[in-house]
Amino acid sequence: MLDFTLNVGGSEWMIIIFVALIVLFGTNKFPEVAKKMGKVVGEYNKAKNEVQKQMNDYTKSEDVTTNFSINKPVKNEREKLEIMAKSLGIKYENKTISELRQIISSQMGNNNNNSDDKIKDDRFKN
Repeated sequence: MLDFTLNVGGSEWMIIIFVALIVLFGTNKFPEVAKKMGKVVGEYNKAKNEVQKQMNDYTKSEDVTTNFSINKPVKNEREKLEIMAKSLGIKYENKTISELRQIISSQMGNNNNNSDDKIKDDRFKN
């Protein structure tokens, strides 16, 4: 029925909201409202950063061998497997790609089970 759409961009929405706030609260209370909104946004950002920090701290493991990072682009699968094997302490020289896959998956499976058991133990310690 409506053959037109509202093509309103981000800056236009800001102007509309600004005008609506002035109409609703008047020019006298607008600074108070803006100050309160600023405090709310600040508290939100502080809480968000704290949650992100807690998540990062929780995901960091004390066991360095289970965590590995790739700092540059990997050219091929062999290089990716070598980086993973190196971080797990596996000797990757003279091994084929399929052997490396099998060894890495078995190592990660064993570490995964141990970490799952540790998490369950930690969860029920109380």
